[in-house]
Amino acid sequence: MQDKMTENFNEQTRQFFEPMRKLNALMLNNMEKMTQQQLESMKRYSQMGTDRMRSATEIEDAESMRDFGTQQAQMMQELSQQMLEDARSMSEMSLEFKNQLEQLFNEAGQQMQQQAEKADSSNKSTSAKSSSQSSRSSKS
Repeated sequence: MQDKMTENFNEQTRQFFEPMRKLNALMLNNMEKMTQQQLESMKRYSQMGTDRMRSATEIEDAESMRDFGTQQAQMMQELSQQMLEDARSMSEMSLEFKNQLEQLFNEAGQQMQQQAEKADSSNKSTSAKSSSQSSRSSKS
């Protein structure tokens, strides 16, 4: 009897903490993805900046200055494009995370509803048993 109670308690505890465990795993996974994305973006932006500084140190005359200016305009266009792609990627990750959160909360809500229904039916059967027992004892 006591083993069954302990087993039931352990199962209820697992069921109680399962949604929180899933939520923590989802948040950690999302944080890792976003951090990785940001690190890769920073690496690209740093590399672009370093390349531009190297090019600036190679300016020797008016012609190389003109070439540098042309390259600078191209680099700014590439940087703008890269920033748009990075923003789009972050937006997609955020949307995916939102969808996963909604799914997780829906599952947790359904699980809670099932547990409540199970507990309610269990309480009704317990009430019915105690009612029939009390009516038997009052007849005696």
